Amino acid sequence: MGGNSWWQTGPYDADLAVAFRRAQEAELAEDDRGFEGRTVAELWRSGDWAEFIFTGGTATVLDQIHTVPATEPEDGPYMRPLTEEEVRAWCPHGRPTAAEWKAALRADDELFPHRGLGRCTTLYEEGEPAEIGYWGVTAD
Repeated sequence: MGGNSWWQTGPYDADLAVAFRRAQEAELAEDDRGFEGRTVAELWRSGDWAEFIFTGGTATVLDQIHTVPATEPEDGPYMRPLTEEEVRAWCPHGRPTAAEWKAALRADDELFPHRGLGRCTTLYEEGEPAEIGYWGVTAD
């Protein structure tokens, strides 16, 4: 299989790791994928969950274990924020709105990472941070 691309948004927090965990918790609360009663941390300690993710995944923020710094090498399954240079490649003013982000994802498949990886960036509304945009490709 070739992996499936996905994108979603989550609540903004200046601490990206906190924002990411909140997005994961919200996604898990919406659909536990048959792994009822487990936290995100518990899921990632489970061999059953790892097999589920690596053979199909959820096509959501649940497919990544945690965030890594923007300069981290390609590895995973991690959620990596874009560098300022990467954002400016498709949003020259550097403060993308949700509409600009969605348009960029639709227009350029190169913005999607390799299988099993995720990306994120802050999205702005009226010049202020409003939410986090997450996207990636399933590992399968």
